[in-house]
Amino acid sequence: MNRIPLRKWTLSLFAAVSVMGLAACGTSTSSTQQAATPAPAPTAPAASTPAPEASTPKVEGTLSFYTSQPDADAAALIEGFTKQYPQVKVELFRSGTEEVVSRLQAEAQAGQVKADVLLVADAPTFASLKKQDLLMPYASPEAEQIPAELKDADGTYTGTKVMATVLAVNSSKVKALPDSWKVLTAPEATGKAVMPSPLYSGAAAYNLGVFTRQSEFGWEYFEGLKANQMTVSKGNGAVLKSLAGGEKEYAMVVDYMVARAKQEGSPVELVYPSEGVPVITEPIGILKAAKNQDAAKAFVDYVLSEEGQKLAAGLGYTPIRKGVAAPEGLKALEEIKVLSASIDELEASREADKKKFGEMMGGN
Repeated sequence: MNRIPLRKWTLSLFAAVSVMGLAACGTSTSSTQQAATPAPAPTAPAASTPAPEASTPKVEGTLSFYTSQPDADAAALIEGFTKQYPQVKVELFRSGTEEVVSRLQAEAQAGQVKADVLLVADAPTFASLKKQDLLMPYASPEAEQIPAELKDADGTYTGTKVMATVLAVNSSKVKALPDSWKVLTAPEATGKAVMPSPLYSGAAAYNLGVFTRQSEFGWEYFEGLKANQMTVSKGNGAVLKSLAGGEKEYAMVVDYMVARAKQEGSPVELVYPSEGVPVITEPIGILKAAKNQDAAKAFVDYVLSEEGQKLAAGLGYTPIRKGVAAPEGLKALEEIKVLSASIDELEASREADKKKFGEMMGGN
C-alpha cells in the first residue's frame, strides 16, 4: 500500500475541516438563507478609517439661571459661558438670596419649577433645598479641584468662590483702623454703622447664624448692636453705597465689594477682624426639575473650571479652585481665620434666627 506522507495528509485534513467550518460560518439566522451558502470573505477595515467616538450631548437651547449675584457679575458670567456655548440662550432671574429662594419654593409648590441652575449665597440654603429633594446630584469633573469641605458629598451643590464678611470703614472719616468686631458696639460707632438684613441677604442670614453660635458673640452681640443704633439696610450693595458715600462710617459687608470699591476710588478700607470672619461659598446646583440638564451641567462645569475661576478673580472674588490666585486686596482662604458653625444646625435654625432678628432689630 502506498503511504501518504504525513505532512500531505495533515494538510488535506486541514482543508476538509476548513471547508466544513466555512459552511458552518455561512449559516444565517434568517430562515430564507441556505445553510451551504459560503460566507463572504471578511473585508479588512481601511487603515485611514477613524474609530467611532462616544457621542457627547449637544449643548443648546434655553437655560434658566437663578442667582443672587450682582447684575453686572451675573452678566459677565453669562457672557463667558455663551462664548463657549453660543447655541445656548441664558435667561436670568436675579434678586437677593431670600427672594430668589422664595420664588423657587413657590414654583416647586405649584409643580412648575422654571430654574435649571441656581447660584446663591450660602450652603445652608442649598442644604435645605437638598432636604426637600429639589436638587439633582451632579459630579462635575471640575469639582475635583474644589476642597472637599466646600462642596456637598453627594454632588448636589458645590461652592464657587470664597466670600468673607468683613469690617469696613470710610477712610476719609475713620483714620485708625479697628481690628475687632467689638468696635460696632463701641461709643465711636454709635449711630454710624450699617449692616445688611438677614431677611433679604443670604450672606447676612448666614452671618447671623454663625455669630450667634460663637461664645464671644452670641445674641448679646446683636443686642449691643441695637443699643448702639446699628442701621439695618436691605443688602450688601446698599450697605456699601451708604459707607462709600459717607452716610455711615462703619459697616459689616462682604469683602469683595469693599476691595472693588477701593480700586474704583471710593474712600473705603476693609479689615479682617482678629476674632475671625464668617465665610460663604456662593454654591451652585442643578434643579432636579431642570428642563435643560445638558446645558445646566455645562454651566456648572464652566463656573468651576480654571477659566471660570479666573473670571471670578477678575471680578474681584477670591476663587475657590486650587491654584487660582486671589485678587489684590483680598486674602486667600488659607490666610483667613474662619468663624463657622454646623451647616445642618444653621439650616435647621435659619427661619427662627431670622424671626428673632426681625423682632429685635427690625430691617427690610
